[in-house]
Amino acid sequence: MESQKSVIVIDSTGRQGVVESGSLVSMTSNAQVLIRFENMQPITVPIEMLVLRTDGRYDLPLNAAELTAKASQDGTNQPMVFPVIEEEVLINKRQVETGKVRIKKVVQEKQELVDIPLLKEEVEIKRVPINRPVDSPIAVRKEGDTLILSLLEEVLVVQKQLLLKEEVHIITKRSEHHQPEQVTLRREEVTVEPVAPETNHVQPS
Repeated sequence: MESQKSVIVIDSTGRQGVVESGSLVSMTSNAQVLIRFENMQPITVPIEMLVLRTDGRYDLPLNAAELTAKASQDGTNQPMVFPVIEEEVLINKRQVETGKVRIKKVVQEKQELVDIPLLKEEVEIKRVPINRPVDSPIAVRKEGDTLILSLLEEVLVVQKQLLLKEEVHIITKRSEHHQPEQVTLRREEVTVEPVAPETNHVQPS
């Protein structure tokens, strides 16, 4: 409810009243309002008795005239107390025995002739040598009425093979540089000079 506006209250007989401005002290469950109906003494009712309508007005599920008459008979202006009653549904469940039954089981026996064909199978095992190298296990296969299981055996195979383990790469790098030095070089030269022939002198005897 809003105290700043005129609050319209309609009782159970359709009589219209107005809540006195400032009569609403608080919005707690114990708050009361003073309602003034036309040509009637104002009455005080708990605010929780008022039911809000869709048009913004409030319904008072009591007869305002009867409330005013009761207040006049009491000869007091004290606020009237209206107990608020709420009904609750309490549901309990209990078991009720409606009757008893007795169940008796009887086993009956009867002889019947049964002729059922029975199937008999015989298995013949035949070993077929193969001795052929295979790359992987062979799955179980069936050829006609014969189920073939392959028996494998691991054997040791020794094999010698050349293995290129590594390569040795020898790289030759050439570079040129100058280193000046003083060196002594020898050279032979030949000089040819003519030689005069010798003169033979004869000595006198």
